[in-house]
Amino acid sequence: MHHRSRREFLKSSATAVCAVGFASGAFANSLAAGVPFEAPLSTPTLSLKKGVWFGMLPTKLGTADRFKMARDVGFEVAQVPTEPDERKAEEVKKAAEAAGIRIDSVMNMDHWKYPLSSSDPAVVEKSLGGMRTSLHNARLWGADAVLLVPAVVNPETSYHDAWTRSQKQIRTLLPLAQELKVVIAIEEVWNKFLLSPLEMVKYIGEFESPWVKAWFDVGNVLLYGYPQDWIHTLGSSIVKVHVKDFKRKEDGYAWVNLGDGDTDWPAVRQAFADIGYSGSAVTELEGGDEAYLRDVVRRFDRFVLGRG
Repeated sequence: MHHRSRREFLKSSATAVCAVGFASGAFANSLAAGVPFEAPLSTPTLSLKKGVWFGMLPTKLGTADRFKMARDVGFEVAQVPTEPDERKAEEVKKAAEAAGIRIDSVMNMDHWKYPLSSSDPAVVEKSLGGMRTSLHNARLWGADAVLLVPAVVNPETSYHDAWTRSQKQIRTLLPLAQELKVVIAIEEVWNKFLLSPLEMVKYIGEFESPWVKAWFDVGNVLLYGYPQDWIHTLGSSIVKVHVKDFKRKEDGYAWVNLGDGDTDWPAVRQAFADIGYSGSAVTELEGGDEAYLRDVVRRFDRFVLGRG
């Protein structure tokens, strides 16, 4: 959300929908047994890799120093944007390795300006090109997933067309994803598409492929649902996670630091424990200096992991 087009799109595209869910893990087992699901009295402590979106790191620093700062303040993995320049991509790889931080995932950068759901073949080809670059970046950097916003519903693109067009194009990318061993991770955002966890499960399931999974963003669903409900419903399809917080206000809303918003973190932790999620969780917040980043790590430990 911290590259310009992503934030502007989210601010201009809010929509409200109620969400209900099926489930997996302990939650699903309780449904199968015909008994109500009851969460434990105390929420668990999670063991997840602490991640940072590269855009949060001080832009005044060079790539190597940004990675070094991320590691020094306590992050273990990073999400990095698409890099089309092969020389620069190699530099990113070396800088991350020198800092001792793993590049965990790639944020595809062309899906907003060039959505796969467009009716313009030239736009779609640019979008596909961006995804191909992102998948190759991921392989080079040792990442195992690329975040993709699959479609955008707008006055020119109906919901039905967004669904069918984007699925058709993503299927053309599956052979490359399989060859490179990189998952295409579909994210739910404020794009007027995949507005409930049930729809997202259906959309991903229709690919019938292990190379298409869910990228779940805790903060993005707070406007029209409950993160714990989405987590239970998406279940084992979740391959990566974004964490951020969201605060409803009388005059609108605001993105805030972890713990300062409306997220029910104990419920979120319990839901992740219920489905057995043990991967990474990438903070996607405003950027800041070293002191700010250290505070984010402390908040991550407290709210996301349940430590202290």
